[in-house]
Amino acid sequence: MTTFPRDLLAPRHWLTWAGVGIFAGIAWLPWQARRWLGRHLGNWIYRHNRKRRAVVLSNLHLCLPALTNTQREQMAHSHLQEYACAMLDYSILFFRTRRHVYQRTRISGREHLEQAIAAGQNVILMLGHSVWLEFAPVAIGQYYRAYGSYKPFHNPVINWLIARSRLQDVEFVVAREEGMMKLVKALEPGRFMFFLPDEDHGSKHSVFAPFFGVPKATLTTPARLTKLGKAVALPIMAFFNPTKGDYEIVIGSPLTDFPGKDETQNAQILNTGLQTLITKHPEQYMWVLKLFRTRSENEPPIY
Repeated sequence: MTTFPRDLLAPRHWLTWAGVGIFAGIAWLPWQARRWLGRHLGNWIYRHNRKRRAVVLSNLHLCLPALTNTQREQMAHSHLQEYACAMLDYSILFFRTRRHVYQRTRISGREHLEQAIAAGQNVILMLGHSVWLEFAPVAIGQYYRAYGSYKPFHNPVINWLIARSRLQDVEFVVAREEGMMKLVKALEPGRFMFFLPDEDHGSKHSVFAPFFGVPKATLTTPARLTKLGKAVALPIMAFFNPTKGDYEIVIGSPLTDFPGKDETQNAQILNTGLQTLITKHPEQYMWVLKLFRTRSENEPPIY
């Protein structure tokens, strides 16, 4: 999958490659310089990308209603700064050595993985959408075998770069269109599956369950995978420590009574497990996603 396709050198891709060249240079800046650039880029996005800012503010209004309007604006501003910083820092995943990245990566909650391995349990890592999420497989892949699913990107140059990066950290990836059974069959103690469970993928294969107290279309797939794989499900999220310049991967406690027979209850347990991690650094969650795009009958659209 990472073999370089020669058709990516066609003239229609030259503009993308020019951008990739600039991106490669950013990877060699000190992390403080990248963060300075990211914060300024985030400021620009906040001021000029009205649609993205509106999505963030709508999500915060629903999920964090205790915030004042001023606090909500400040959170949205901070979030878009983190979003931009993360986009720039992904350059080091593409163009720096893994040894360089490992020096700045920390894992907390690793004991949950070790306990599962000692008990001979299969493990599914429910990876939440923080803006730094790509650093979680890097950290886990340093010590353990892992794999996951992926959604191809439209730009073939970017798709190749991301695939090349990810396959340094996991054994393989499976396209979502290939179905669940390949994921389930690969499970074994000591080899972890990554699954991203918190996007809104529509009403099919979803139920409505509270997410920060708001009904959200939540996939039933994570519970089915956990049941079929006879696995334990662990929420996991990646954050950035702006004081130390470290990437901090946090692994939560195993989801209890998961999966049960009730799909809505399963979805609520999953959402609650992710919420617990999100509240550690709420500004770093991916509020730019249309988390509540799917609405139940007679409810007006949010975005």
